[in-house]
Amino acid sequence: MIFGVAVAVLLIGTLLRLNTAIVVTAAALATGAVAGLGPVELLSAIGAAFAKYRYLSLTFLVLPFVGLLERNGIRDAARETVARLHGATVARILISYLAVRQVTAASGLLALGGHPQMVRPVVAPMAEAAAEREHGELSQDERDKLRAFVAATDNVGAFFGEDLFLAMGSVLLIRAVFAQAGIALEPLQIAIWAAPTAIVAFVVHAMRARRFARKLRR
Repeated sequence: MIFGVAVAVLLIGTLLRLNTAIVVTAAALATGAVAGLGPVELLSAIGAAFAKYRYLSLTFLVLPFVGLLERNGIRDAARETVARLHGATVARILISYLAVRQVTAASGLLALGGHPQMVRPVVAPMAEAAAEREHGELSQDERDKLRAFVAATDNVGAFFGEDLFLAMGSVLLIRAVFAQAGIALEPLQIAIWAAPTAIVAFVVHAMRARRFARKLRR
């Protein structure tokens, strides 16, 4: 019942395309209300659970640095690089970035990629330049869809790659959740079982990238 309320709020918020932070907050408040927790008690419970089970949490202040790079022309430099690489196509750029993102995440270097520091200033301009060279000027709708697909590629690579690194916060969180249920797992076990999923995710998204590139061509 309690989880059903949270899922319902999340589904409604997603369907209405409301702000994600507001939807998640509303789901937490609704869940707490059903469980008989007040706002203060709910906040305390969330903080205690995070502090107890989220073993690894780092915040990277990248926005000022990325803003400085963009001011000095990193987006233009990315587009010019693609212009010199005649073999660079939309599909190849997407699949290459997916591979790099997944491998670096699996190595614990999760901060090397990401939407603000890689997708917006580097990968998206490269993909747009390759698409324009292949198909001519893009419409705004095509440009938005391409940028969204680049962002999705980053998400897939990071999400399925980070579970392969033993000391990553996601692995430790999975271990803590299972420990709550009385199931003892070592990080190595979690990483081993995550490997087949990561491989399948790479293959599936690579196929989606090729299909997306063909759709742009049409």
